[in-house]
Amino acid sequence: MPGRLATGGTGNDRCPAGHHALPGAGRGRRRLGTRTSSRDNHRTFRDAQVLPMFDTVLQLDCNGRVLRLDRPRVMGIVNVTPDSFSDGGTHDTPDAAIAHGLQLAAAGADILDVGGESTRPGADDVPVAEELRRVLPVIEGLVARASLPISIDTSKPEVMRAAIAAGAGLINDVYGLRRAGALETAASLNVPVVLMHMLGEPRAMQDAPAYDDVVGDVHRFLAERIFSAEMAGIDRKRIVVDPGFGFGKTTAHNMTLLAQLARFAELGVPVLAGLSRKRSIGELTGRDVPAGRVAGSVAAHLIAAQNGARILRVHDVAETVDALKILAAVVSVPVPRASKPAPTIVWPDDA
Repeated sequence: MPGRLATGGTGNDRCPAGHHALPGAGRGRRRLGTRTSSRDNHRTFRDAQVLPMFDTVLQLDCNGRVLRLDRPRVMGIVNVTPDSFSDGGTHDTPDAAIAHGLQLAAAGADILDVGGESTRPGADDVPVAEELRRVLPVIEGLVARASLPISIDTSKPEVMRAAIAAGAGLINDVYGLRRAGALETAASLNVPVVLMHMLGEPRAMQDAPAYDDVVGDVHRFLAERIFSAEMAGIDRKRIVVDPGFGFGKTTAHNMTLLAQLARFAELGVPVLAGLSRKRSIGELTGRDVPAGRVAGSVAAHLIAAQNGARILRVHDVAETVDALKILAAVVSVPVPRASKPAPTIVWPDDA
C-alpha cells in the first residue's frame, strides 16, 4: 500500500516558504554543508513508521456527517407515526420522537432513521404535507442536538428535498427510487441512498408473494436499480442496497435471503439488513407481540452481520450493540494453525 514515512516531527518544524516539510525534519536538522553518518541515516529509517497515505475504509458522506463502514453499524429506528407495526403511536409527537432518537444515540446508534409514513403490510399512503409535518421538526431537533448522521425514510421527492435541507444526510427509500421524480431528486441532492427491494405495494405486498428464485430475483432487481441510479447521476460510492426483509416475502423467503445474504456483496455496494421485530421473527419464536421479539431480532442481525451486512436497521439499539461487541471480540481472536503430527521417517532398513 502506498505510504509515507513519519518520524515524529513536532509542530515547530518549519521549512522555507514554497517547500513541503518532510515529517520529522526538525528533529534531524543540520546546517547545510555538514555530513551525516551512515549510522544517523540508519537510525532515521529504523525509527520511522509507515503510515497509510489514504484512508481506504468505506464510508458514506451523509451531508457532512460521515458514517464509516469499517464494521457493522447500527441504524436506530425513529418512527414518527401513529400506526407503525411495532411502536406506532409511541413517539408520534416531535418532542417524544426527538427524545427517543437521543436515547438511541446514547445507547450506541451510529445513525438514526426518521420516518413519518408506516410501510407495514396494509398501510395507506400519507399525504406529503402530513409526512412533512411529522418528520421535519424531528430531523431539525436531532440535527441540532446529536452529532451522528440522520436518515430520512421516505419515497416522496418533496419529503426528500425538505428533509435534506433540514439536515438529514441519507435517503432510505423502500421503493428503491421508483416513484416519479425520486431518482432525479436523489441524484440532485448528492447524498447516499438506500435502494430496497419490495414486491408490489405495502397495501398488498404480503398477499401470497411468490418467486422463481427469491435470492436471484432480488439480486437482479437490486442490480437493475443500481444501474438506474448510476445512469441518473448517483455515484456508486453513495449507494446502499437492502433486500427488503418482510416486504413481499414469506418467512421462508426471508430466511433464504438471510442465509445467502453474502451473495449481495457481489453487487459491489454496502448491504443494509432490517429484520427488527418483523413478523417472520414472531412466527419462528412464537412471539405474537412485536416488542417481545428482541432476542430473535438480535440473533437475526448477528447472522446478517456475519454474512456481510454493513448497516443493521433496528428498534433495540442497546441490545444489538452489545451483541455486536461480543461478535467483534470473537472474530478478533487469532485462529491457531492446525497442529500437524511430526512426519514419520521410514528408514530403508524398515521398508
